[in-house]
Amino acid sequence: MAKSKTVFECQACGNQQGKWIGKCPNCGAWDSFIELSNTQIKISKELAKFSSSPSKAVSIDKVEIENIKRFSTDDAELDLVLGGGVVEGSLVLIGGSPGIGKSTLLLKISSNLAKNGKKTLYVSGEESASQIKMRAQRLNAVDKNLFLLTEINLETILSEAKKNEYKVLVVDSIQTLYSQNVSSAPGSVSQVREITFELMRLAKEQEICVFIIGHITKDGSIAGPRILEHMVDVVLYFEGDASRELRMLRGFKNRFGSTSEVGIFEMSANGLVCATEIASKFFTRGNAVSGSAITVIMEGSRALSVEIQALVCESAYPKRSSTGYEKNRLDMLLALLERKLEIPLGHYDVFINVSGGVKINETAADLAVVAAIISSFRNRPISKDSIFIGELSLNGEIRDVFNIDERLKEAKRQKFKNAIIPSKPLDTQGIKCFYAKEITQVLEWM
Repeated sequence: MAKSKTVFECQACGNQQGKWIGKCPNCGAWDSFIELSNTQIKISKELAKFSSSPSKAVSIDKVEIENIKRFSTDDAELDLVLGGGVVEGSLVLIGGSPGIGKSTLLLKISSNLAKNGKKTLYVSGEESASQIKMRAQRLNAVDKNLFLLTEINLETILSEAKKNEYKVLVVDSIQTLYSQNVSSAPGSVSQVREITFELMRLAKEQEICVFIIGHITKDGSIAGPRILEHMVDVVLYFEGDASRELRMLRGFKNRFGSTSEVGIFEMSANGLVCATEIASKFFTRGNAVSGSAITVIMEGSRALSVEIQALVCESAYPKRSSTGYEKNRLDMLLALLERKLEIPLGHYDVFINVSGGVKINETAADLAVVAAIISSFRNRPISKDSIFIGELSLNGEIRDVFNIDERLKEAKRQKFKNAIIPSKPLDTQGIKCFYAKEITQVLEWM
């Protein structure tokens, strides 16, 4: 009699080994390996076979481009992030911290699609139908084409979705579902992999648009194996502080569009709504104060005016802290100030904050950060009519940034009068521009 093969699988990343080991060599998790049953091993082989099915090579000049069919969600911000709307038969994964607004947004979107005549099924494994109905009434999201199903059994959900010919399926959340084909707990690697595979097959075969809500771990990544993100078509993350009004929906993967776009929402009494007049929410007008400088950053195709706040104070044990700005880059700028401008910051605390909860991922805000630090150090206010745009190099040079014309258009819309920039744009938009190539020139202007 042939000896059955034993397989152990990591419940953090899905790595498989022939014997039990204490630490996963792939993700570094401790005590995460469990033994798979024969049924689970069989399912894993079927998934691998599906993902690596042989196909015939075709010359690229003979490949025909398929026309992608999209439909609007009646939400301008979500349509922007998705690349122009929802693609039929797509699988969309939305992650975010608890209370950020994932369920609220998708319930509202489900209602919008239902009101447009698309039969929608909202599946919840966490809330009762009564709780969802109460939230739907608050959001004005009640429609006869929106159906609720409180179920965690995958086979029951698939049967309901196929039987009634739904066009949209929302799953809240994938970590609560389980399949009868897998003998492990809901949320485990085997369960998540099997459920995602079945939902993907449902989306492609029936041309149903499937939205999946995923929980995240303490380090900010979606819980479960990475194969979950690889199998879906679109991965979106909600960012922002649950205690603040503004939320950002950022695309990390999109097979049908760009991942550079960001949707901005505002939490109101009626749920998440598209943020109107968003530009004025990231900086404050009023009297000039020390330690404050304004810059214009790019979030996808959108320009945003953002206020950089700095606090510099003498301390016996200096600290460097930043919120919304990269800590390593802050350390580099502080070293540059001491070297080039001889500003003695070695015995001072330096705190940087980006207002509005924005996280800056580009270098065009370097000049504004330096201006805010110098302003706080010397206690000299900077005019609220001025903006600072530029990237700083290690030798003190101010380098050009992309989309300078679009940034100045945004500055004009917000009625700024002065701009400190590294080079002359095609159109100054009527703004008085000061051109600086070195950080010493900015100090003289200030």
